[in-house]
Amino acid sequence: MVAAPTRTSRAKYPIFRSLTTRWNDNDVYGHMNNVVHYSLFDTAVNGWLIEEGLMDPKTSDTIGLVVETGCRYFGEMGFPDTVHAGIRVGHTGSSSVRFEIGLFRNDEQTVTAEGFFVHVYVDRYTRRPSPIDGARRVAFEALMV
Repeated sequence: MVAAPTRTSRAKYPIFRSLTTRWNDNDVYGHMNNVVHYSLFDTAVNGWLIEEGLMDPKTSDTIGLVVETGCRYFGEMGFPDTVHAGIRVGHTGSSSVRFEIGLFRNDEQTVTAEGFFVHVYVDRYTRRPSPIDGARRVAFEALMV
């Protein structure tokens, strides 16, 4: 028998970004539709990358392309909740990074949903893998768990 996954606490994430839910995030069942979780993951991580000066969506020579994603759901969220997205890095390779994101509903101390995505950094024009180095690598390693 496989043990049920445990819910991660806020203490397992080094940084957070607060995100607001929207009226249209709720589905016919009265909670946030599962596709919205992935949008929140993207918003949290890309917002952090931009704020840290690690990516400019219009001009960066290298960009991160998502090559794998996953999400585990532990509870429900919906409008008008505030979501606190915890961000950490699970692995950094030569050209890839695994971001792990915990979504915390309002003031709850354990995750409501927990997911990940893997970015492969590529040259913007050739789409060939590009090494993660410099400030980007330092920032990713600072978020390692």
